[in-house]
Amino acid sequence: MSEFPRTIGKVADRELTAHGYTTFDSLTKVSAKELLKIHGVGPKAIRILGEELAAQGKAYAAD
Repeated sequence: MSEFPRTIGKVADRELTAHGYTTFDSLTKVSAKELLKIHGVGPKAIRILGEELAAQGKAYAAD
């Protein structure tokens, strides 16, 4: 299981976890563009996760 909010959707959460992304810190090592290439991870999930990252003073890796 991941620490991501349920609002990103079950499929996005499952696919991120399957690709090894289970924490917000793990998202700082990858760009949003790369995450969008994962089946089931769409713009809504990227936006929600990006907002949460920003609230924690973090961000996705640069493209």
